[in-house]
Amino acid sequence: MDIKHSLKQRIVIVFALMSTVVAGVFAVGIIATVHIVETRLTIISLSGNLHRQLTQDRIEDWRHRPEKDELFYADDGIDDVAMAADLKDLKPGFQKFFRGKNAYYAMVETVGGRRYVLLRDQREFKKRERILLGVVLVGFILSVLLAILLGRLLASRVMAPVSRLAGQVRHRDQLLELAPVLAGDYARDEVGALARSFDETLGRLRAALGREKLFTSDVSHELRTPLMVLATSCELLLEYPRLDDRSRTQVQRISKATAGMNQLVETFLLLARTEGKNAPSGQRSSLSQIAEELVEVWRPAIEDKGLAFVVEPCADANGLYNTALLRSVMGNLLRNAWHYTDQGFIRLTLSPHSFSVEDTGIGIPLEKQQAMFQPFVRGDEQRGEGLGLGLSLVQRICGNQHWSVILSNREPSGCRFTVDLEASGAGQRPSANPVRR
Repeated sequence: MDIKHSLKQRIVIVFALMSTVVAGVFAVGIIATVHIVETRLTIISLSGNLHRQLTQDRIEDWRHRPEKDELFYADDGIDDVAMAADLKDLKPGFQKFFRGKNAYYAMVETVGGRRYVLLRDQREFKKRERILLGVVLVGFILSVLLAILLGRLLASRVMAPVSRLAGQVRHRDQLLELAPVLAGDYARDEVGALARSFDETLGRLRAALGREKLFTSDVSHELRTPLMVLATSCELLLEYPRLDDRSRTQVQRISKATAGMNQLVETFLLLARTEGKNAPSGQRSSLSQIAEELVEVWRPAIEDKGLAFVVEPCADANGLYNTALLRSVMGNLLRNAWHYTDQGFIRLTLSPHSFSVEDTGIGIPLEKQQAMFQPFVRGDEQRGEGLGLGLSLVQRICGNQHWSVILSNREPSGCRFTVDLEASGAGQRPSANPVRR
């Protein structure tokens, strides 16, 4: 399992682990050193005491042990210094010896063919060893807790510049054109290098956005003149008395296409001028008015394709919205439904503050619904010569106007687009991903 922690948590964890390892090594080293030193001192002490005991002139003096926790035994000794049976198998030198549950250190020497044994009780040594172990353990725990505390304090100080930089970068998108440089606020270290990278990236992004806005504005502006010429020419042709019915129908189709293109150009131009903020009010129309206008435009094309065009009006759909943007959203959704539906129906349903467009077309697989709102993404059956910009434009307009667009599938086939014109409440922006199942 990939467990993700914040950078501050990782610093604390690394600091605590490092301190744990260091403290553990020191604790083990202290215990091992004390054990080795005390064992060595015990050997020296027992050896010295045994030799001092053997310097006594009389056997009777052997009863006077040099230490209270020591026991002295000798071959052919008398009374309490006589060699016990369990001591006779001990090898010469220093060793550990157990008598029942009691543990002893034993020093064995042979002088003149006689064996001598000096035992020392280990209980005192074990007691000191337990005390030492307890002290080391308490010190180890305290050192780990102190390491965690110091790690948190140091991590906060270390992460302060990074957190500050993250906060500045997070809010720079609100002041993209006026955002000051970041590198001047930081030292020439890793954080400063990161700030300089952000400055360079923001500079390139600002330049790219500027070029995109200029391109969109220029293209949209330049297209208006030829579109105006087309529209005027269509009007003059429709007034020509000798125009036959077939030619008149074709001119009317050119006129409608020109009007739609002009509307699309106005929408792009409006979005380019208002990127990052709401579009100006401009002309405003109700949902019913826009629906009546688009129904008149799209009914012939839909019915000529052999589809039923079902319109469910709403008497309360009288709220006023930006005319160009609402017309573009509804028109693109109707065009999308017409384009991908071969049989069945297309239904436009109005509500007081929303509308939906549903069809019985090929539908959109669930795993591809997210991508359908991206530019230049089209359905599985790529029909016609469309560029896949319609749904992307719908999403951009809804984001600009604080509307939401919801895509869902129909059974057994087709899909439904629902646009909520009051989705975000008072001045709140919708989520970045408005597509929901």
